Amino acid sequence: MLICREGVVLRITEVEAYRWPGDTACHARHGRTARNDALWGPPGRAYVYLCYGLHHMLNLVTGRDGEAGAVLVRAAEPVAGLETLRARRPGAEGPALLAGPGRLGAALALELDLNRERLFRRGSLEVRRGTPPEAIRCGPRIGIDYAEPAHRALPWRFAIEGTRWVSRRAGLEHLDAVR
Repeated sequence: MLICREGVVLRITEVEAYRWPGDTACHARHGRTARNDALWGPPGRAYVYLCYGLHHMLNLVTGRDGEAGAVLVRAAEPVAGLETLRARRPGAEGPALLAGPGRLGAALALELDLNRERLFRRGSLEVRRGTPPEAIRCGPRIGIDYAEPAHRALPWRFAIEGTRWVSRRAGLEHLDAVR
């Protein structure tokens, strides 16, 4: 998939999945709140939140209406708008521009007003079809030490095989090896 915003077009290269119920890494684990309300649907919207008071993170809501679920966009590769990306992330080059959800949020100039934005129609933040990857790698999600050990171990982080535009290669295996 492609993410489009203000002349910037990014190819999504790495994501993590989260769902409710039964996933203690999901923001919905304690129920519906003002902060996580977008997670509960409808699908096809953005769930944007501020992490550690510093980074705006982008999630694509995927669950059915009333069932919290989303995919966190962890990394992307530039397709268009490289000069805008460099201006938003001064000094960063190559994968350092977009490898990590906080970096991606900064590169897209995400703000909380994009929370609940409808993603599959023309707007200030859009998701469009891209070219499907030939192969995918998967592994455990990152940065969820608060979750139960079994949920930390789930292979719900996915990345395009062979790309250097990922936040962390460690722990990723070819998808067929995990099945």
